[in-house]
Amino acid sequence: MTKIWKPLLALICLTWFIFGVFTFSKIGYQYVGKSYFQSGNFQNELDNFQAELGPLVLNLPTAEELKSKITVSDNEVEEHRNYYGSLGTQIDNIKSQYEEKIQEAADNNANELKTKLENERDAKITDITKNFEDDEYVRKKIVAQKGALIDKYIKAVKDEAKDFAKNYNYFSYELTNVETGETFESGDINDSNVYKTTYIHRPLRTGSISNNSSHLLYGSDVYIESDVLNETSEYTGTITISKKAAQYASVMDGYDQFKRNQYMFFVIWLTSLIAAFFAWKGRKELLLVIGGLKEKESLAKLRIDIQVVLLFITGCLYWFCSQIAFEAIEYTYQYNYVRFLIDFVFKVLVLIVISVAFFVQVIWLYDRVNTVEKLSENVQDSYLWGIGDSMTDLFLNRSIALHSIVLVAAAFFGGGSLVATMVAGGFPLLVFGVCTIVGIPAMIVFLSKMGYLNRIMKDTKDMAEGRLNRDVKVKGKSPLAAHAENLNHLREGVRTSMHEQAKSERLKTELITNVSHDLRTPLTSIITYTDLLKNPDITEEERKQYIQILDKKSDRLKVLIEDLFEVSKMASGNIELHRSRVDITQLVQQAVGEHEEDLCKARLDLRMSMPNDPIYAYVDGQKWWRLIDNLIVNVLKYALEGTRVYVTLKRTANGDAEFTVKNVAKYEISENADELFERFKRADASRHTEGSGLGLAIAQSIVDLHGARMSIDVDGDLFKVIVRIPAV
Repeated sequence: MTKIWKPLLALICLTWFIFGVFTFSKIGYQYVGKSYFQSGNFQNELDNFQAELGPLVLNLPTAEELKSKITVSDNEVEEHRNYYGSLGTQIDNIKSQYEEKIQEAADNNANELKTKLENERDAKITDITKNFEDDEYVRKKIVAQKGALIDKYIKAVKDEAKDFAKNYNYFSYELTNVETGETFESGDINDSNVYKTTYIHRPLRTGSISNNSSHLLYGSDVYIESDVLNETSEYTGTITISKKAAQYASVMDGYDQFKRNQYMFFVIWLTSLIAAFFAWKGRKELLLVIGGLKEKESLAKLRIDIQVVLLFITGCLYWFCSQIAFEAIEYTYQYNYVRFLIDFVFKVLVLIVISVAFFVQVIWLYDRVNTVEKLSENVQDSYLWGIGDSMTDLFLNRSIALHSIVLVAAAFFGGGSLVATMVAGGFPLLVFGVCTIVGIPAMIVFLSKMGYLNRIMKDTKDMAEGRLNRDVKVKGKSPLAAHAENLNHLREGVRTSMHEQAKSERLKTELITNVSHDLRTPLTSIITYTDLLKNPDITEEERKQYIQILDKKSDRLKVLIEDLFEVSKMASGNIELHRSRVDITQLVQQAVGEHEEDLCKARLDLRMSMPNDPIYAYVDGQKWWRLIDNLIVNVLKYALEGTRVYVTLKRTANGDAEFTVKNVAKYEISENADELFERFKRADASRHTEGSGLGLAIAQSIVDLHGARMSIDVDGDLFKVIVRIPAV
């Protein structure tokens, strides 16, 4: 039999190797090939030194320098002036502050105190009044406040400069300003050193505002304007730390700690590589021992979900112990080596114990799920799978499931109430009577609701199968009734959607057909007469005739394309409106007047009804002219000869301007008049007229862009268009 110590040693070696990988991944980049002076701790120390070197040494500020840069903006003057409210508000506040005191002095016959208070009050009112009268007076007060802040800041920054010189006395430097040539020295840079860095045109912040004390200037209600905070100058030179200064400098404590950590982690990483070799050598014995654990009855009974939970808990403990052991090395290594070793060894032993348990479970779990068949078998044998099966069986009949849940909840509530009453010293019989009186009617209502729910579910199933001819019965105002009503709305929506979809497909087909026909007709004529013009044997008179026809058909094609482009732009909203206050009465009269002669030629009797007073509306005059023109042109094309055309404009009771055009159509109009708004749709289904079929579509787009309303009414051959827009 394989000795137990060999697989145990392999497992411990595996644990140590993973711990080495863990520590290397976290901090390896900080110690491999690095010195202390490349570490983050020292770089932070150096950055802090350089950040304060400029404002505290290279350019220590003076009060006069900062005060010379004080500015007061107009906004500051206004803010100071109105800080406590308007002039009247401030005067009223001052008066109210002194009113009670003055009255008290008068009641006590303290005339001298009364006079003093009145003078003090009047002086403040005079000062406030002058604040609102003289900007320069306010500026002087603000300058004085800023000057006081600067004096306070200068005192603080001088103390800070002393602390800076004391805290960073181990740095030596010799820096020369590239622009001025001025050299700044501290210490001897030629002494034997442990750190040295050379500046070649290195920018250093030399602004006279210290970071640590800047809150004195910027953390108050009075803001000090200064652009010197981010001033930089280029320097060349050297910064060093001498060996002699390093012996007494606190910064070198970090150096010793860094070297100790570096040696310690190198030992851990080297031994972890050796441990990886031994772990690999003992892997077979380890797998045999872990495989033997399956034969133990107590362990074999563990179901997979319990094992996963235990693995998760052990994994969390393993990660936590790894973190503790890592921190024991990096942060708690002090001068007491014995105490450190005892603490470290104890934490590593705990880590090994936890890791052994963790990796044993990982390997065992992998052996249980390394094939699809094993995984399926173990999952189906888990506790969660069994609970899921039970819940599935419960919901085989949803009605029973709902009854069961409600009954369990009611029993729990009733039992809990009874127990609570008995514990509180109440009357159980009273509780029982109340539960009976309330429970029986509640049960009847509940069963009724469940029956209604079953009816709704059956109707919903019918709806899902496509039977949309029957409404879901709505009973009462319960949530179930609301749901039934929503289902009815949904049914109507589905029916409407199906109808609209069929209509959309039909209109799409008609649109393609009509566009093809209306564009192909002039195009065919153009191609035909172009071929005829190529014939050299035609006469000059025939050539002119053909050219006239080509010109007419080209204009026809141009109008069709321009109308189609315009209605597409309007339908997409990609057009700009220039609204203005327009007299709709005058616009209708002018637009209709241009077609009076054409109406007479078409043997149409125009009857206009216009208001005596103008009606105004905010519209785009050009677009609204096009709307009226399209409606009149539509009359010219499709009105029956010898009939009357009625054009009416009036103001409705709700304040809208209503424009109406009525005529008798020469063609039979379909019952669905709304389809006339579609592009290339004509009342002349045979398409023998010269219309493009875009007139009403353009008119509808113009109305939509203005937020107005347009409708078509058809009564037999009587055709009526009504346009309404809010009047002003």
